[in-house]
Order: sequence, then structure tokens, then C-alpha cells
Amino acid sequence: MNIVIENKGIKTDSFYVPAFVLLESEVVVLYLFGGGYYYDTEMFLKDIFCGNIKHENVTTNKRMMFVDYFRESNFRDVFFPSKVNRYVKKDADLTNPFLVKLFEDKYVTRETKMNNLGGTQRKLISLYVAFSKTKDIIFDLAGLDHQGAELTFNLVKEAVKNGGSAILLDNFPDMKEHASKYIQLEWNKDKLPPTKEFKFNL
Repeated sequence: MNIVIENKGIKTDSFYVPAFVLLESEVVVLYLFGGGYYYDTEMFLKDIFCGNIKHENVTTNKRMMFVDYFRESNFRDVFFPSKVNRYVKKDADLTNPFLVKLFEDKYVTRETKMNNLGGTQRKLISLYVAFSKTKDIIFDLAGLDHQGAELTFNLVKEAVKNGGSAILLDNFPDMKEHASKYIQLEWNKDKLPPTKEFKFNL
């Protein structure tokens, strides 16, 4: 299998990301802990792994896409609410298998307002649109309940098994048995966030 990302170790004043290699068809889980540090750490690392920030110890052989969750400003939401059609793009190839899957949900049409959808539906739409463009993604499970997180993770595992790849930037510690590789970020002792109790059953 080909190497997608080679990380020889990322060290900052606050934490260390141990070395790992992401291969094609793998899902690497990078556990960041939770708390107030999580978001900034996630954004910093996704920029490195997407190639937006160059790091001497990280080699990226494929362009990764970060699957962000849908956001809309209050002004746009009130006066020009986004519909699935706008988010997916009018010129999207609707024969793409991932976009076909998107519209298998009877509650989702091209005219459905994005803000009328639940968190899991919006996350899945973001994933379907991303996978219609690339096989290599970075994602999180923020804002999802247990069932939504399980559904999302399983979808990603299935989607990348034939030559894609994924990194999950996670804030719950129970993904080790489900990942191709599980890496735990090492916080400096004075920066360590509290551990969350959570059970992820796949």
C-alpha cells in the first residue's frame, strides 16, 4: 500500500504527536483529549495534515480534505437560508455514488433547507460531498450523538477501504479497537486536559 502521510513527530510547547504513517485504505485515529484545547489543536493539526502549514517532520503525498461541519451566519439563515442544492452545488455530478446515497434519505431533497436537518444528517451530507471529490479526508465527530458518531465512523471506514484514507481527530478515548492505527497525543503535564468518560460501541 502507498504512503499517504508520513509523520515523524510533531512537537510544540504544549504537546507531542508521536510518529505514524497513514497508508491507503487506513483510518488513523488521533486522540486529542477534550476540553478547551481541543478545537485549536484540531485546527492546527488539520492544517498540517492538509498541507496548509508546512512542517519539517510531515510529508503529505496526497492532498487531504478536511470535512468541516455546516455553518451559516444568522443573517444568511434569516434572509437566504441555504438549501441542499446550494451546498452540493448545482453543477455536481448527481450520478456520483456518494451523492446518490445522499438522496436515498427520504427527508433530504435538493430543496431541503440545511438548517432543517439534524446534526447527523448535516455531517453525512458534508461527508458525501467530500467523498464525491476525494478519497482522502480528515474529519471529526463533533456535535454528534452516539448513534450519529457510530454511523459516521462506519461510513468513513467503508468509503476508504479501496484506496482512500482518513484521519479522525477525536476527543473521546474509546476508538482504539476500531481504527487501523490509534495515536494518542502526548500533552505536557501542565497542559493535560481532563479525560472524558464515554463508551463508543461499534
